[in-house]
Amino acid sequence: MIVLSENFRALFYAPFYAAHEIGAFEAEGVDVAHRDTANPGQATADLLAGRTDVMWGGPLRVLLTHQADPASDIVCFCDVVARDPFFVIGREPRPGFVLADLLGLRFARVSEVPTPWLCLQDDLRQAGVDPEALNRVPDASMGDNAAALRAGKLDAVQLFQPYAEELIASGAGHVWYAAANRGLTAYTTLVTRRATLLSRQEELLAMVRALYRALRWIRATPGAEVARTLAGYFPDVPASIFAAAIDRYRMLELYGPDPVTRREGFDRLAAAMLSGGALKAPIPFEDCVDNSLAEAAVAG
Repeated sequence: MIVLSENFRALFYAPFYAAHEIGAFEAEGVDVAHRDTANPGQATADLLAGRTDVMWGGPLRVLLTHQADPASDIVCFCDVVARDPFFVIGREPRPGFVLADLLGLRFARVSEVPTPWLCLQDDLRQAGVDPEALNRVPDASMGDNAAALRAGKLDAVQLFQPYAEELIASGAGHVWYAAANRGLTAYTTLVTRRATLLSRQEELLAMVRALYRALRWIRATPGAEVARTLAGYFPDVPASIFAAAIDRYRMLELYGPDPVTRREGFDRLAAAMLSGGALKAPIPFEDCVDNSLAEAAVAG
């Protein structure tokens, strides 16, 4: 049995839940036990302590672990979320939006996890905007920020689904910027230790094949069917919002076509971490990514 820890519950992690619900793990002959964790940092700690075999999460965690311990053997081995799932949602329509338009507006970033803001601040720098020049309100939760946008207390917010879709559907918010459109950004992969990758190679290869099945299913399946299949994971999200959110993610090609982690996406994430000060120096792709099982799964 492979003990797999969940980073945190999020709609954009749909392929991980789908692998269970469509029977992909069973079809590939691998027994996977799903374990919740309190927060992303705890998932990494559990993996390093041997309490779990595999976690899903951002390559950001792998990069930070290698920065803290250059001898670390944790590694990404199966790409799933290949683009950034966050949006900038504005209170009024702005079809010609550019990132410089955020200057002077009341803006709230994501505060629950670091990757969304690290990526957006790098986008701002690339657009010639100093992130520190934004009129950022004190950090609050995405739910609170969505409510503040509705109340007219904010002009723009950084959110993921289903918050974004709820605002859009109600007319209280409009998509100004979909971060997925910047291109590949290594966002969520399966992560394990190199020793586990070697000692449990056949089980982990079967696991990667199962995720490959789930990726193909998500990319080919309308949002309404995905919402029906995964409804139990998000009982508080209305089916219509769930379906629209998944369809938007599918349109943005959020999910990779296969489980191979592209260097382009890894490099873009690492560059954002460097520009935002989270990384002090570059860390080689090869230290953090092992595509051997992903490539074997694609080869069949």
